[in-house]
Amino acid sequence: MALYELYYWPMLPGRGEVLRMMLEDAGVDYRDVAREEGIEAVVKARQGGLGGVVPFAPPVLRHGELVLSQSSVIARYLCEPCGLAPRSEPGKLLADQHFLGWADLVGEVHDTHHPISVGLRYEEQREAAKQRTDRFLDGRLAQWLAHFEDIISDAGGVHVGPDITYVDLQARFVLRGIAYAFPKAFDQLRAKIPSLLALADRVEARPRLAAYLASSRALPFNEHGIFRHYPELEG
Repeated sequence: MALYELYYWPMLPGRGEVLRMMLEDAGVDYRDVAREEGIEAVVKARQGGLGGVVPFAPPVLRHGELVLSQSSVIARYLCEPCGLAPRSEPGKLLADQHFLGWADLVGEVHDTHHPISVGLRYEEQREAAKQRTDRFLDGRLAQWLAHFEDIISDAGGVHVGPDITYVDLQARFVLRGIAYAFPKAFDQLRAKIPSLLALADRVEARPRLAAYLASSRALPFNEHGIFRHYPELEG
């Protein structure tokens, strides 16, 4: 069996982090290539140096001769060998739907600190970021979390029952990221999302994943990734 090779920015727990979590949770052999070879490996992958269709951006996964990009596509590919796939075909489609929903929420969080352009530094769009964040925190975040809380409650504590699947790992990552980026707003919503918080705790208690999260391989959230804590945005 060919080795899984993940290409993602070595200093970021961003869109590639859920893929790292899946591979770690399954205990399969994989390489986090850029952490061994440096950012140049990601640049090479981004320019099509691995073969296949040229990706727009990482993460990129190479498995033998297969080269994939887009977190949702890679997660769907990995969920079976990682033991994180729903049992039925309808369940797999539902998991895809929920995964993409969480990805949409991630996109909205990202746009709070980069509302004008990803080509500008945060400091160059601070005022627009404050306006965007105000609107995001004034109802939008609560709507998203209420949506997923209802899903989890109806499904018995996970997104697609009866087992934990890859979308549950995604939910854990996003919830912790939002709590880091907007601690005041998130604390005000905790009482309304008990099922989501219980799911995040359950995911983190999985033995291999717990070991990963406690290790130096699991990077903390920081102001270079998707989830950034700028206190003035919550002021």
